[in-house]
Amino acid sequence: RIIISHVKGVDTFMDYEKDFDKSNINKVDPKAAKKTVFATGIGNAMEWFDFGLYSYLAVILGQNFFSSVENDQLKTIFTFATFAIAFLLRPVGGIIFGIIGDKYGRKVVLTTTIIMMAFSTLIIGLLPTYDQIGVWAPILLLLGRVLQGFSTGGEYAGAMVYVAESSPDRKRNTLGCGLEIGTLSGYIAASVLSGLLFFFLSDDQMATWGWRIPFILGLFLGIFGFYLRRKLEESPVYENELASKPKRDNIGFLTIVRYYYKDIIVCFVAVAFFNCTNYMLTSYMPSYLQEIVKLDSTTVSVLITVVMAVMIPLALMFGRVADRIGEKKVFLIGLIGTAVLSIGAFALIQTTTIIFVIVGIFVLGFFLSTYEATMPGSLPTMFYTHIRYRTLAVTFNVSVSLFGGTTPLIASSLVAKTGDPLSPAYYLTAVSIVGIIVISLLHVSTSGKSLKGSYPNVESDEEYEYYANNPDKAMWWAKDKRV
Repeated sequence: RIIISHVKGVDTFMDYEKDFDKSNINKVDPKAAKKTVFATGIGNAMEWFDFGLYSYLAVILGQNFFSSVENDQLKTIFTFATFAIAFLLRPVGGIIFGIIGDKYGRKVVLTTTIIMMAFSTLIIGLLPTYDQIGVWAPILLLLGRVLQGFSTGGEYAGAMVYVAESSPDRKRNTLGCGLEIGTLSGYIAASVLSGLLFFFLSDDQMATWGWRIPFILGLFLGIFGFYLRRKLEESPVYENELASKPKRDNIGFLTIVRYYYKDIIVCFVAVAFFNCTNYMLTSYMPSYLQEIVKLDSTTVSVLITVVMAVMIPLALMFGRVADRIGEKKVFLIGLIGTAVLSIGAFALIQTTTIIFVIVGIFVLGFFLSTYEATMPGSLPTMFYTHIRYRTLAVTFNVSVSLFGGTTPLIASSLVAKTGDPLSPAYYLTAVSIVGIIVISLLHVSTSGKSLKGSYPNVESDEEYEYYANNPDKAMWWAKDKRV
């Protein structure tokens, strides 16, 4: 008999022979799981389609919304500052949507956030410029970004939770990386569309009306995603939790922090190094290549698009590897590689020789793909079912706000202040070293295991019988006295 302490301080008891119910083992249809990944991945594509557009069009947005600023580099800094400030609303969205997701279900949040994201993207495409309405233009741009930040606060965490709870345990990373494939696909779509517009339209046409087209088209991607998500069923893990413990959603955040602070620290740091690398490559690199390396916008679009396309099979490969050897080892592959090679990658980019520029960007993309492959499938496993959505949403979004959304601003400011084009690489190296220390000391791999607080998700009769006959393996987490 194992004593399990409830997070509110009430001792409960689990006797495997008495309390274990093998009928609660979740049989998951792999085909249905793949459809789930596609429907949720559309939201990621929507989010990063918007982020990609903002990055590729940052120079033009600066000219349109900060035209009163004479220095071109300052215009870009102000544009990225608007990008970063909007991230302050992500934790607020994470809190609100996280509570809703734990109390009323994952599906209701996912169908709401995707419409909000699509609407905020449309707003940016329809905004008047500074020359038309003066200071109200950047204010309205900020409000559009704030709405985007608020909605994405519940979007990505909800997508990760939903896919993790709907996937077979042994394929959680393989299927979870599909969310990041949606991310890459959205960014590639933004890159291709921006590149085509830069190619077919003149600079004047792009500056006056061409930049609006992709933001307006984003509405249709959001509508398509909403249609797919309306057809989703609630995750089986959440339904089992709701049926067995319907009142456990009243646990406060302070209680959660008190009992799960180590898991929160690991999650916070993992999200930090993931998003610093992610936003450095996807959000800051286009402007860096144009303003510092002096490449033309079409070349930049092609380079980033090619690297993003190559990252898709890499993410799939590392997702399968993580399911076999554990996500912790894959984390460390990415962290050590980024810490050791970031400075060299930026040095190659500085040569302005196209082949070296491609190699430098690819090095960053290669190690980023290790995070793309493992984060969606591993972050939800750090928390128990009854607190999973809200804890992940808040932790994820606070970390993204501090280290992800600010990365383009910090990187551009470092270059402007120090005059050293390698300074973004120093920042990336420092963050990676912190990640190596925390992951090495605190993280325990959960690949192939059931989610904390849940019965296993299986896809075969053999797996079902194995766990039915081995309750201690099915509920490995029960020895944790914080349940």
